[in-house]
Amino acid sequence: MRVLIVEDEPHLAEAIRDGLRLEAIAADIVGDGDSALELLSVNTYDLAVLDRDIPGPSGDEVARHIVASGSKMPILMLTAADRIDDKASGFELGADDYLTKPFELRELVLRLRALDRRRAYARPPVHELEGLRLDPFRREVFRDDRYVALTRKQFAVLEVLVAAEGGIVSAEELLARAWDENANPLTNAVRITVSALRKRLGEPWIIATVAGVGYRIDIHG
Repeated sequence: MRVLIVEDEPHLAEAIRDGLRLEAIAADIVGDGDSALELLSVNTYDLAVLDRDIPGPSGDEVARHIVASGSKMPILMLTAADRIDDKASGFELGADDYLTKPFELRELVLRLRALDRRRAYARPPVHELEGLRLDPFRREVFRDDRYVALTRKQFAVLEVLVAAEGGIVSAEELLARAWDENANPLTNAVRITVSALRKRLGEPWIIATVAGVGYRIDIHG
């Protein structure tokens, strides 16, 4: 399990990180909202622990970002307040659990493990096709057991193609499912992304172009 800890009290953050390590839970710590958003943009986490009162974008704003991303990452809120109204507003933002300071590390560990178990039940299935292994939950791709680093857009395109299981997916459908509603239908973004995706996956090429129709995963046999 990998956890992002957003806490602006350095000693508390470090104590949490060190304590979680003893429980075989990896944790990255940051002390402000901007750093939290930056790490969320480049790393994949199983859970987020957010102090609501932090410099920069607040814990509430970071929570909104996580929810809006669609990652379904569970959020545990930390707060010095124990008022029902505060907790209610946190849950309305998308928090999955709450812990009031001060707290025992053991309780935090138990709550994190409970959230992780709950999250595991909702995990989408891992797709395996022609030596590709695509895990939508962890957003990881392997080809012949080799990890393939992809951008978010490349991953989204590959996810659509793999789900089609060798069926042809038109450029228009890829644009509709991997881009947002403001995407220009006349753009060559799909062609450029598929080309870059092929290179990332390596040879032999596994994404076939069907001239004038679209793209598909090349299934042999």
